[in-house]
Amino acid sequence: MDSIEELAQTASGASRAAFLKKGIAAGAGLTLAAALPGSALAALRGTTAAPTAGDVAILSAAEIAEALAVTTYSNIIDNAPFFKNLESDDQGYLKSARQEEMSHYLLEKGATKKPSPFTTFYYPKGMFSDARTTLNTLVTLEDAFIAAYLVGVRNFSTADLRVTAARIMGIESDHRTLARVLGPSVSKKDGGPVEAITGVLGKAESVDPPNNNGYERTLKWTSIDQAVAALTPFADKAAAAKAGFDTTKAYAFHPFMPVLPNPLGDFHSFAG
Repeated sequence: MDSIEELAQTASGASRAAFLKKGIAAGAGLTLAAALPGSALAALRGTTAAPTAGDVAILSAAEIAEALAVTTYSNIIDNAPFFKNLESDDQGYLKSARQEEMSHYLLEKGATKKPSPFTTFYYPKGMFSDARTTLNTLVTLEDAFIAAYLVGVRNFSTADLRVTAARIMGIESDHRTLARVLGPSVSKKDGGPVEAITGVLGKAESVDPPNNNGYERTLKWTSIDQAVAALTPFADKAAAAKAGFDTTKAYAFHPFMPVLPNPLGDFHSFAG
């Protein structure tokens, strides 16, 4: 699989522009307090500064990314043959990650008051049939999500939004490491064990140790446009074809009400 930078280059400027424009349009009329559940909404109503256009752009792109993440985890669980042969704790990671990504999506949807403008996604050939392709793509996406939320940490206009982006980024970092843990657990019948996984930089990296970052990789992204460019092949059919993805099948995003693994880890307020 090509690196995320190479995938971004294959997507036309027109496709990227349309992707970003559609995402920003979905965020029109954003009211941040609407994203907050229960007591957090009551505590923070009227205390949060109005979001800027830049905030809206970041939140809208993040919402699309979370819809993509939910779709990815859902299809690994439902359709990938290697999933049923994993140990129960490894299956548990994938199931919990699906719930967590859906929670992120709903938080951002509550902010934008709009659903994701993209509800079908495309993947590399063999995505859900070949375990190595699945893990390479999953780690690539988590790498990209981490870098995208770090753009939020860098560019959001308020401390509340910046800290929220960091809190979500930490969960994406958990997912990246746990995805790398899966490699050696892939059974021989499913083409395993997978001892090296190719992530965002397009280079195979040993899964030993799975937590191989001293610092999260920013990919040198400083603008949400760069994250949009990286995600475009997954959401736009023309860009997907240019990236060599399988465009014969589009995978639908099916939202649901998530149940997080532990209620203490829910979004109770901006203060945590």
